[in-house]
Order: sequence, then structure tokens, then C-alpha cells
Amino acid sequence: MVTKWKNTIKSIFRFVKAKRKLIKSILFLLLGSAFLYNLVFYRNWHPTEEALFFGVVGISLFGTGLHGALREYLQNKYRNWLPEGEDFYEVWKAKGREQQKSLSVISLILFLLSLWYFSYQMHSYNGMWYANYASGYLMVIFVFVNYIIAQRVITEFMKEKLDSHMLSMAKMNKKRLDEALEMERRSREQVSRSDQLKVDLITNVSHDLKTPLTSMVGYIELMKKEELNDTVRDYVEVISDKAARLKEMVESLFTLAKVSSGNVELKKEQIELNRLMEQVFADMADNMEESGLHFVKQLTKEDTVIIADNLYLYRICQNLMENALKYSAAGTRVFVKTYIEEKENGEKTLNLEFTNTAGYQMDFEKEDIMERFARGDKARTSDGNGLGLAIVSAYASALGGEFDIRIDCDQFKAILTFPVHKLISN
Repeated sequence: MVTKWKNTIKSIFRFVKAKRKLIKSILFLLLGSAFLYNLVFYRNWHPTEEALFFGVVGISLFGTGLHGALREYLQNKYRNWLPEGEDFYEVWKAKGREQQKSLSVISLILFLLSLWYFSYQMHSYNGMWYANYASGYLMVIFVFVNYIIAQRVITEFMKEKLDSHMLSMAKMNKKRLDEALEMERRSREQVSRSDQLKVDLITNVSHDLKTPLTSMVGYIELMKKEELNDTVRDYVEVISDKAARLKEMVESLFTLAKVSSGNVELKKEQIELNRLMEQVFADMADNMEESGLHFVKQLTKEDTVIIADNLYLYRICQNLMENALKYSAAGTRVFVKTYIEEKENGEKTLNLEFTNTAGYQMDFEKEDIMERFARGDKARTSDGNGLGLAIVSAYASALGGEFDIRIDCDQFKAILTFPVHKLISN
């Protein structure tokens, strides 16, 4: 029995502690109501000074209690309310308007009652000399004061609750953003590891292929020196040609894997791009003549000195030239142009541009043709291996430049771009 009473007392104390604000507000309401009751029902007993005292104290106590009780009511009513959907702000504003509307209705009723009381008071005294209208005035003031208090409580609560929800949503969005960024980081790491594994695989396979392939080429050259009949010699020539192409492909693949992994050492120096192109033209003059294509040089008169690796830049220009030789329509013209271009933001770039007419249907996007082993000539009637433009793109990136492709009907345009800030004036 004693234990039961102790538990009951503890429960009462816990309840009082948890609801202390509400209990405090109710006590203020009761005290204020007591003063106002004394003011109204004993109005004929109080002179004006006493009526003002009971009225001011009653209004103050009741207003204090109303402030706390109304706030507790709103907190309990919307304790579990959570924003849902993108229109939660409009929904919350609608709830605020609903509370304001209820307050306005209640206040209007109380205001009409206070006017009725004041009117009743006037008719009761009917002009008597001892008439005291202080309680009537005070009841009207009581309604206005408590209306203002209640309106302020509702407005502040709605704003605080909205700010709290906005802060919670901001924290939630930040958490989600952090989680998304973490997932993206992990995804990038996985992709990076996957790409690295691919590069390592290609590098290792290419390296392993080079040794036996070199031996094969060597033995083929020895076979050419032997006395062979015409048929066997033709076979050996075909094998030699295919082995040479295979060796070239393996070397290109090995080089591409090496550049893609970033495992390259650049020997940067001043290079005159126009002079380098003239060297490429001279070195490939025989191939250009045999192709039947007409090459048109449009090299700028402006300074084209650039800081780059001579070997890699030469390989880029060579690959672009070979690409034009392999895939241009017979008898067409190939335009090779260098020029300085000024961008909209005021920056200048040095560009090398190859434009040719394709000898096949270009039914692909530029992103596709720059992939490894991708070929615009899907019928594979040419000698390409699909690595040329991929190597150009990788080399250009390694040298700090950019490589782009533009396709317009049968016109194929390959553009190499370097920022002018990499140039050194003479």
C-alpha cells in the first residue's frame, strides 16, 4: 500500500514537472478570472480606483496565463505535424490562417458580449449620479488586449515552427547531399579502380604480346631471304604485312594505355607548330601523293610557338594526317589549317584543324568515334584500327590541350586546341 502511494506521488510529481508551464498558465488564468469576476459581479461596490485596480491586475494575470496556455495548446496540437511534399509552406500558412480565423471569431463574440455588458450597465444606471462605468470600459479593453496577445502568440508560434521545419529540412537536405556526395565519391573510386584495372590489363597484355610478335617479325624477315617459290613468297608477304599491322596496333595500344594511366614523362620545349606541320608534310609526302588526295595548307602568319613535348605533338599531327589519308573520299581535298581564335571570355587559343570529306557514311556521334577501337568506317574496308583518334585525345589532354570533332554531313573536322597562355612570344 505504501509502495502504491509512493508511486502515485512520484507520478504526480512527474506530471507536474512535465506540465509545469501549462499548470502555471492555468493558475494565472484562474487568478485573472477571479479579479475580473470581482470586478464584474461587485461593480456597484467598487469606486473607480478599485475597479481600475481589479481590472488592470485581472487583465494582466489573464493575459499572462493566456499567452502560456495558448502556446502549450498549439505545441501539443502540432507536435507531430511534419511537412510533406513541396507545398508544405502553403499548407502551414493555411493552418496559420485557420488559427487566426478561429481567434477572430472568438474575439468578435467576446467583443459583442463586452459591448452588451457595457450597454446593459448604461441602461441599469439610467443616468444615476453614482453611475460607474469603469468595469464596462475595462471589459472592452480586456477583449482587445487578449486578442492582441493571442494573435501575437499564434503568429510567433507559426513562424518559429516554420523556421524549425526549414532548419530541419536544411539539415536533412545537407545530410542527403553529403550522402549523395559520398556515394558519388565511392562510385568515382570504383570507376577509377575499374579504369586502372583495364589500363593495367591492356598494358600487361600489350607488353606480353610485344616479345613474341617481335620474334615473329624477325623470323618472317629471315624467311624472305630464303629461296621461295612465287606462291609461298606471296604468302610470306601477306603474313609480313599483317604482322607489321599487328605490331603497330600493339604498340599503339601500349602507348594509349600508358598515356591514359598518366604514367608518362613529358619533355617540354618550345615548338613551332607551323614548322612541325611542315615536317609532317615532308615526312608523309609519299603517302600523300599515293593517296590521290589534294592537301591544302592554310597556316597562320601569326606566332605559333607552344610549350609541349615534341614527340607527342608530332604523333598527334601524324595520327590526324593518317586519319585523313585512310578515311577521305578519293580525289577530294583535305584542308590543314592553323589559326588563333579569341573566345567570348577574351581568352585566345591556338588551333590546328584538319577538314576532310569522308569516303563512307558517318552515322555516329563524335563521342563514339573518340572511344578506343571505335571506327567511323563500320564496314572496316580501310586499314584503321580504331585507336588513332583515341590516342590523339589522350595525348592532347596530357599536353594540356583539348581535342574536338565536328561533323557536318560528309565533312569531318578534327580540331586540336591549346590555350594561348602556353605560348612564348619570340
